[in-house]
Amino acid sequence: MPVKRKAADDPVEDFDSLKDLNAAIVAMEPLVPGATQAVLGEGPIGADIAFVGEQPGDQEDRQGRPFVGPAGQLLNRALEEAGIDRDRTYVTNAVKHFKFEQRGKRRIHQKPTAGEVRHYRWWLEKEIAFVDPAIVVAFGATAVLALAGKAIPILRSRGESVFNGRRGYITVHPSALLRIPEDEGRQQAYEDFVADMKRIRALSKRSRAA
Repeated sequence: MPVKRKAADDPVEDFDSLKDLNAAIVAMEPLVPGATQAVLGEGPIGADIAFVGEQPGDQEDRQGRPFVGPAGQLLNRALEEAGIDRDRTYVTNAVKHFKFEQRGKRRIHQKPTAGEVRHYRWWLEKEIAFVDPAIVVAFGATAVLALAGKAIPILRSRGESVFNGRRGYITVHPSALLRIPEDEGRQQAYEDFVADMKRIRALSKRSRAA
């Protein structure tokens, strides 16, 4: 069993591949307590689109895969409607471990702090560099903070963006749609999200063709 090491802002060693990077992530102690395992990104190298969320949730922590819980199911439906094959995209999170508060038998999601996002940022930057997508999509404020290195208002900045010189796109996190009461516009919010996915698909094709 590999020795667990403390997560660092920027490790001394370099990595030759995404596989090596992932091995380092798995070997490091979670920055946040309680997580069962690191939840790595999923998808092919060279994917046209890379989606970046906040952090794994309860189901993601248990299964060791990103976006497999309720938000992931909503994302899958939106991608299908937008004509995007999830298996051909790359999906990951800004923070690689599940941060939660135990309430009885339930594990309640806790938002990562800016300091925690900063500690995990080097992993994300190297991960995206290895995948080399045509466009990087930030789902929500935490992903934007990790990709841009600063806080950016989501609703005011929703749409095309640039992250470290790479084409980007800012939109809401799928989980935010689940929290909207049906009578307060959940369907409209979902349709807006699908429209984002369609624009992202078009942008990714345009970038690869350029």
